Amino acid sequence: MRHLAGLTSIALLALSGLWHADRAGAQDVFPSRIVRLVVPAAGGSTTDTLARLLADKLGHAWPQSVIVENISGGAMNVGAEHVARAAPDGYTLMVSPPSPVSINHLLYRELGYDPRQFVAVALLAKVPNALVVRKDLPATSIKELIAYGKANPGKLTYGSQGAGSTAHLSAGELEVLGGIKMVHVPYRGAVPALNDVIAGHIDMFFDTLTTSVPFWRGGKVNILGIADAERAAAVPEIPTIAESGLPGFRSITWFALVAPPGTPAAIVDKINADVTAAFRDLAGKLQDLRLEPMPGSPADAARFIADETRLWGKVIEEAKITAQ
Repeated sequence: MRHLAGLTSIALLALSGLWHADRAGAQDVFPSRIVRLVVPAAGGSTTDTLARLLADKLGHAWPQSVIVENISGGAMNVGAEHVARAAPDGYTLMVSPPSPVSINHLLYRELGYDPRQFVAVALLAKVPNALVVRKDLPATSIKELIAYGKANPGKLTYGSQGAGSTAHLSAGELEVLGGIKMVHVPYRGAVPALNDVIAGHIDMFFDTLTTSVPFWRGGKVNILGIADAERAAAVPEIPTIAESGLPGFRSITWFALVAPPGTPAAIVDKINADVTAAFRDLAGKLQDLRLEPMPGSPADAARFIADETRLWGKVIEEAKITAQ
């Protein structure tokens, strides 16, 4: 009897062990609950649009919903800090333009987070910036704009999504290479800045082709130049800023998916693989938005972000750009 009781106990322990192992395995499956994609900017921007496309695809591929949460403010530092302080478990991620992950620490002495500590998950897409100006600005080319700026120092105004944004740094680069001085007007996102160009409240804004081209085609703004090495296929009639008198001028907006510091590599690799698959399905929509996908590994993303940090760090130094 004692022998049978012992065997029974062993069997029960074995079954219990299997149950706990199965339960632990089920808990290890990612994702097992809702995943949040934080956008550190207001709705309606290219970043927001891209995040919602990605959330929809991942939500269909994963057994859990993926939601987008806009947390704007503080030159995108508020949303970035929120993600940096989140649990490193893959359930809170950030879809980010350049500044929160590669630029802001070069401008702000005290941040509530260290951009260099984010874990790069994947590069998503890139798009050239374009110099968008109000319809009645008395300059129809880059050369005319520079001439106008020199004749009217401190009169030209430009918008941005905040200090350290790509739009801010691009305008700083224009000031240095063009030898002009302009006034910076920061906004809480790309949409209000572009709206004020359309309304004529500010003179210009370095915007992505995604959001600016439809307004240009509708006759509401002018685009003086494309800030890439080559002309854009979507608007081949518009010259590059480099060929318009400022050789070497380059400004693109890119988007990356990052995770809180300390997120395990296994989770990062899983998300990267699923994002890569999602973007293959999104190829047509990305083309419509004039976005170029940037496939690659987490290591590729980390290297690219580091390279961009060095590039814009040089611009910040030469243009003497500070957080305002």
